[in-house]
Parts: sequence; C-alpha cells; structure tokens
Amino acid sequence: MTDAAYLEQYEIYLRDEKKASDNTLSSYLRDLRQFAAYLTKNPPLTVETVTEADTATYLAWMKNAGKSTATVSRSLASIKGFYSHFVGIGAMKSNPAMKISPDKAHHKLPQILTNKEVDLLLAQPERNDAKGYRDSAMLETLYATGIRVSELIDLDVDDVNLSAELITCRTKDKSRSIPLHKTAVHALSEYIRFVRPQMIADEGETALFVNVSGSRMSRQGFWKIIKSYQVKAGIEKPITPHTLRHSFATHLLENGADLHSIQEMLGHADISSTQIYSQLVKKQLKEVYNKAHPRA
Repeated sequence: MTDAAYLEQYEIYLRDEKKASDNTLSSYLRDLRQFAAYLTKNPPLTVETVTEADTATYLAWMKNAGKSTATVSRSLASIKGFYSHFVGIGAMKSNPAMKISPDKAHHKLPQILTNKEVDLLLAQPERNDAKGYRDSAMLETLYATGIRVSELIDLDVDDVNLSAELITCRTKDKSRSIPLHKTAVHALSEYIRFVRPQMIADEGETALFVNVSGSRMSRQGFWKIIKSYQVKAGIEKPITPHTLRHSFATHLLENGADLHSIQEMLGHADISSTQIYSQLVKKQLKEVYNKAHPRA
C-alpha cells in the first residue's frame, strides 16, 4: 500500500471512528504529511520501511530546521498514533516511534489580559452600525463564556437561550451549557433581534455570527477583527482569540471559582489542562507580593 493510501485510511479512522475534531484531524494529518514528504526525499524510505533510527533522524532534522520542542513533540505523538493504529489492526508489524521519548518542553504560561485591559478591548466596537453591534456581541460572548474561537463561530442561533442566560456549545459527540452574564446577554439580545436579521443573506441561515456577506463568520475573519481592536485599544500585549479564553479562566479563579467548575465551562477533558490557571494566579500573587511587601 502506498504512503498516500495509508494516510487516507488513517484520516477515515480518525474522522469516523475516533470522532476527532476538525482541528485535531487537521493537526495530525499535517504532521503526518510532513513526515511522508520527508521520506520521499530520502528514498527508499516509506512509512512501511522506516525504522526507529530513521524516525529519530527525522525528528533531529526538524530540530535543526528550527522547529520548537513543542512542535517536534507533537509530531512525534502524531507519528506514534499513526503506527499504533496500523500495528493494532495487523497492517504493520512494529511502531518505529514507540521507544522514542519526547524532549521536555518548557511550558510557557499563557498570556492574559488584566481586568482593565479586557474592559478596554470590549469597549472598542462602536455600536453605531451592524458590524459594531455584531463585534461587540462576539467579544462579550467570548469573554463571558471562555469558549474556543472554533466554538464561537460554530454557534447557531438556536444555541442561545437569552431567557435562561445560557449558550450551548456542541461538538460531534457532546455538548455543554455555559452561563452568560448580563452584559453579554444584552449585547447578544440587541444583535439577534435587531442586527442579525439585516445581515444574513438567506433566511435559512443558522449561524449566530455572520460576516458582511451574510454567511457564517470564519476563524480568519474573527482573527482580523480582534487584531484590529487590539490596535485601536493601544494594547501592546500580543492578543489572540485564545487570550480572552485564558483571561476568562484566570479571572474566574482569582474571584473564587473552583477548578472543576472552570474545567466544565472550558470543556477540558482533563483537569490537568485547567490547572495551568492556578500557576498563573500564583505567579501573579508572587509578583504583587514582591512589588508591595516592604521587605520583599
């Protein structure tokens, strides 16, 4: 079987059996296609003939090419998963990546905004036209719920319950409901009732947030929106759509929310993913102590 055929079969397995999200699927396949492309430049290597030494050489090549430790480790995990599947179904005899250990990465704490910076960013959309009302509703919803950008743009109108002050995020096999505070409810209410009907191109459109063409907003489109408001607000910290998610979680923790509740709202499968925000809060407390204590 050709390398391309193996990759095609693995894609089907991830999508149909593992029910991998679009982002996970895209990430795994990108890593594996880069690996397969490397093999074509080093004949006679193929995914069937590659050895543990060949795989280690590939990872070393990635490091020498300037790839980060996190990127190399993720690629190794993708390769391991690929071979584990085919060994498991009897299509291959061994996993050439199984005994290779990833380098320990230095995990940087995520960037967050202060409460004042959040207020400044959320105040930037000028609600004097449809775009301003829409942008305000998007930013308020993102910070009010901590949902991922992919989840934000995947929201449908029916996922919003204004009377219950809740939104529902749905993935392929699960859903979760997240409360909305009053400011976000107000922004969404104005957008849904008065603005969105003017923006949609088709009355059958289900997307909550639409672009100027009247169809579902894209990740790239929202990225441009949030960067433009960062510039307008004069905030020098690098801001990504994920920055508001990190800020949401950290601010909740600072104000007494428990980790398990935050985990549920964020949709983390593992509590360890949520515990990083405890480190952020401790780091900030230490910085405050060092600045404020007379003997620090």
